[in-house]
Amino acid sequence: MSGPVLVTGGSGVVGRALIGRLVADGREVRGLARSEESARTVGLLGAEVVRGDVLEPASLRVAAEGCTTIFHVAGVNAMCLHDPRPMMRANVEGSANAVHAAAEAGVERVVYTSSSSAIGESPGTVGREDSPHRGWYLSEYERSKHLAERRVFERAAELGVRVVAVNPASVQGPGRATGSARLLLDVVNGKLPLLVETTISLVDIGDCSEGHLLAESRGAPGERYLLSGSTITTREAVELLEQLWGLRREVRFGPPWLAKAGGAVIGTGARLLRRDAPVCPEAVRTLLHGHRYDGSKATRELGLRYTPLEVTLLRTLEWCAAQGLVRPGRGRRART
Repeated sequence: MSGPVLVTGGSGVVGRALIGRLVADGREVRGLARSEESARTVGLLGAEVVRGDVLEPASLRVAAEGCTTIFHVAGVNAMCLHDPRPMMRANVEGSANAVHAAAEAGVERVVYTSSSSAIGESPGTVGREDSPHRGWYLSEYERSKHLAERRVFERAAELGVRVVAVNPASVQGPGRATGSARLLLDVVNGKLPLLVETTISLVDIGDCSEGHLLAESRGAPGERYLLSGSTITTREAVELLEQLWGLRREVRFGPPWLAKAGGAVIGTGARLLRRDAPVCPEAVRTLLHGHRYDGSKATRELGLRYTPLEVTLLRTLEWCAAQGLVRPGRGRRART
C-alpha cells in the first residue's frame, strides 16, 4: 500500500503499537490527537500529529485528506462507569464519523478496530466471526462495540466505503498494564489471592498490529476477522505464571456467588456515590461468562501467524519488571 495513512486512537495501547509498526515499515503516518498528551505520544512514535477528535467530523475530514487508509482504532474500553453515555457516543458516533470522513476524503480503505466482545457468542460456545449474537449484552462496553460495528458496516454500505473489521481478543504484551493485564500483574504480585474459574482468549500485541496490516492488504471488504491466538483457563494461567515468573503467594479459587455478591455490593456503593466502580455486576457477568474465540480465519484468509502464549506473557512480565510494576521473576523461565 502507498500513500499516507491516518491512525485514530494512536496514543492507546493498540494504537501505539500500530503506529510503531507502520513507521518501522517506512509508511507515512498521520496520528489524530485531541489533547497535548496524545499529541506528544503520537509525535514521539514518529507520526505526523494532526489535531482533531473523532466526534468532530470536520477535523476528521481534514486529517483524512490524501490518505489511502484510515486505521480507526479510537474508542473507549471501560466497565462499571457511572455514566456510560460518553463511551457509547465515542464508540458508536465516533466510528460512524470515521466512515463518513473516508467517503468525503476519497480514502480507499478503512480498517476498523472492533472488539471480540462484539461477537456476542452464547454461553459455553466458541466465538467465531459468524456466531449468532446471543441477543443480550454482558456490559455497556459490549453493547457499544456491537452497535458501533453494525453502524460502521451500515454506513460503509450506504457510502460505498471499503471497510474491514478486526476483532481483537484481550490484547497482551509490552506496554499493556491495564484491564486484564492488571489482573495478571495482581496475581504475580500476590495482590489477588482469590480467583474464580473462567476462560479467557488473548492475542499478542505484535500479532494485533500485524493483523491490522494484513486486513488492510488482504482483508475482504465487509468482513470481520477475530484476532485471537490463545485460550486459557484461569487455573492454567496461574500455573503458567508460576512456571514463567513465580508467584508471591498461593492463589485460591472461590465460588461464582462470592464474585457476584462482591460486585453487587461494590457496584451499589459506587452508584449511590455517583462514581465509577472498580468492580460491578457487569464486570462480574463478563468474567463469569468467559470467552473462547477462534482466530483461525485470520490465519487462513490473511496469513496471520500467532505468537505462543508463553512468549507473550514472558515479554509482558519482563517489560513490567523494567517499569517497576512487578518484582524480578523467580520462575523457571525467568531464571533461564
